[in-house]
Amino acid sequence: MDSILVVNAGSSSLKFQLFSIDEGDTLGRLLKGQLQGIGTRPRLLVHDARGQVVAENAFPPGEVKDLAAAQDIVGAWLIGHVGTPPTTVGHRVVHGGPLYSQPTVVDDQVLTSLEKFIPLAPLHQPNNLAPIRSIRRQRPDLLQVACFDTAFHRSHSEIADRFAIPEPFYREGVRRYGFHGLSYEYIAGRLRELEPDLQKGRVIVAHLGSGCSMCAMVGGRSVESTMGFTALDGLPMGTRPGQLDAGIVLYMLAEKHMDVKAVEHLLYHECGLKGLSGISSDVRELLASSDERARLALEYFAYRVAMAAGALTAAMGGLDGFVFTAGVGENAPAIRLAIMERLAWLGLDVDPVANGQGGLRISSARSRVTVLTIPTDEEQMIARHTLAVLSQTRRSDSH
Repeated sequence: MDSILVVNAGSSSLKFQLFSIDEGDTLGRLLKGQLQGIGTRPRLLVHDARGQVVAENAFPPGEVKDLAAAQDIVGAWLIGHVGTPPTTVGHRVVHGGPLYSQPTVVDDQVLTSLEKFIPLAPLHQPNNLAPIRSIRRQRPDLLQVACFDTAFHRSHSEIADRFAIPEPFYREGVRRYGFHGLSYEYIAGRLRELEPDLQKGRVIVAHLGSGCSMCAMVGGRSVESTMGFTALDGLPMGTRPGQLDAGIVLYMLAEKHMDVKAVEHLLYHECGLKGLSGISSDVRELLASSDERARLALEYFAYRVAMAAGALTAAMGGLDGFVFTAGVGENAPAIRLAIMERLAWLGLDVDPVANGQGGLRISSARSRVTVLTIPTDEEQMIARHTLAVLSQTRRSDSH
């Protein structure tokens, strides 16, 4: 059986899904799993296509000390369970820089190029590349495909791409990339299926999770995004500040005598909802808290999302639809309501019952803007891209 393994590696977890390649090059989801708690309390949990648990194993911390070890365990479990290794592996890679705007077969040269973007995504890029290296050491013949979170936004105009800094920086790649592109690409496809007329118009998609960004789409193509050169920009997130006056960083360096590593750690790990509340980076905990600081953090979050929506609407010259997606966007009705109430001036009017139930359409009949909640599926998008690359590779090999 031909199959595609999709790998989405984080800082302390390895998410994976296995898809069969069925007749007519269609994909069938076989398994969905995660090895989480890497280096602390490692635990493997795998479900089949029906949602039934097929594996649940705990490991001593020393047995799964890093992502390479996690990949080895997942690979061994998959071969033992399925019987054969995957035909190809697709990976989520957060930063493709200026070089990569399409899914790309990974060889040594590509891997070296992608390592150069680690400073632009220090939370993600090293973890995305670790399983690729591990698989290349063990199975150098296995086709691996990198799918980039920045690629969907390469349709931006030069004006949207640039910072107001000297030209040499732009030429060497200091520009606004945007992220969460695999999620946005999936949502654009779902909009085409669910609301084809809306998909042709002007839509804001809000990917709200532990990492957050928003994308302005016209005709299903990205024209603007809240994230820029790195995944620190734009909206406040679980532990990242979002938009920040660059002078604050200068102040930290010059007046607080912090070194670069200390500033990097602060901006990636101690800011955002965690920094504002002093309690947690988890929206669920903040919603359950009676602490005034939790309320402040959530109000600030809704305020900044609404402000960004206004800017994205200006970039498109109007607004026809608004889509919530990702963990917070899909599962926190109170956050959706707070954001929509701040956007009433744009024509958003909420249906409180539909919003509370988390239905597809959560705007009222009188709302001038259609508001939807659509679950995202980055792994499905990666599998589709990987299948396309595999098919193209096979056609090339046959000639």
